Amino acid sequence: MNVTTMTAEQRNVKPKRTVEQRKARLLLIAELSPVVIVLFVLFGGALVLAVLQSLGFAPWFGVNTFPDFSYFGALWGSSAFWVSLWLTLYYGFVSTIIALIMAIVLSLALIKPFRGKTLYKYLYKLPLMIPYTVGIALVVLMLGNGGIMSRLLAFVGMIDNPGEFPQILKTHYGWGIIAVYVWKQVPFMTLAIYAVLLGIGRETEEAAAILGANRRQIFFSVTLPQILPGIVSSTLICFAFNVGAFEAPFILGGGYPDTLPVVAWRYFNDANYAFQLQGMATVVSIGIVSGVILFGYLATYRRYERMRGRA
Repeated sequence: MNVTTMTAEQRNVKPKRTVEQRKARLLLIAELSPVVIVLFVLFGGALVLAVLQSLGFAPWFGVNTFPDFSYFGALWGSSAFWVSLWLTLYYGFVSTIIALIMAIVLSLALIKPFRGKTLYKYLYKLPLMIPYTVGIALVVLMLGNGGIMSRLLAFVGMIDNPGEFPQILKTHYGWGIIAVYVWKQVPFMTLAIYAVLLGIGRETEEAAAILGANRRQIFFSVTLPQILPGIVSSTLICFAFNVGAFEAPFILGGGYPDTLPVVAWRYFNDANYAFQLQGMATVVSIGIVSGVILFGYLATYRRYERMRGRA
């Protein structure tokens, strides 16, 4: 009798829980819907409009040849496009890798106790609050010919005058561009990796040390696999930004050939409205290339996680 009564009660509780779960789900959807709608309209609408314009649909400019792939054909058929693409990916990859290495070192250092740690945790985050344009100005003041670094080297006698300082900015090596990206993105990556380190603790590292593993083995076999989620998420965001950034390559770059975002800006700035469709084809091309790279990156990471039995 008691078993029958409990079974009946359980049958009565389950529908109530189901109703409560449905209400909670509907409430969550209602709370998220304004943000989702705004993102869908602004981002999705802009994306669809960009694709349509790149395919020849721009009646407000007096152009309506949709579907027209000639803009992509003219763009991809030019050797300058592939050089610009190489420069764009070069700046994106190199700055992301350098920032990642520095962020891993900083996040591992932050785990350990040391004097002044509280102050340092605030200082390294300062670049997050400073716009990229300010960082570009700082790079010009520090690394430009006649800047602080050149004057300092001339003062200590390492060079005869500031004009002998090597050309760092306005070259296709992009050291100034890379410096701005790294300076700005190291704190962001450090935050992401440091948060993961705080969540996993140090028990596994201590266990590996007790079993006789050295520091190198502990890092590559224990620590690195555990912080991969933070590495993947932060590098995805930073690389996507670096590929699509405009200000630093425009101001600090070496000129023609430019990166693809600068090429797109030049098309948009042309007095001939037809060139704006060529600019849209450039923007869509940036999205296609970066999307393929990031999708492959994520797919490789998920495959690695499945091999480890964590996905």
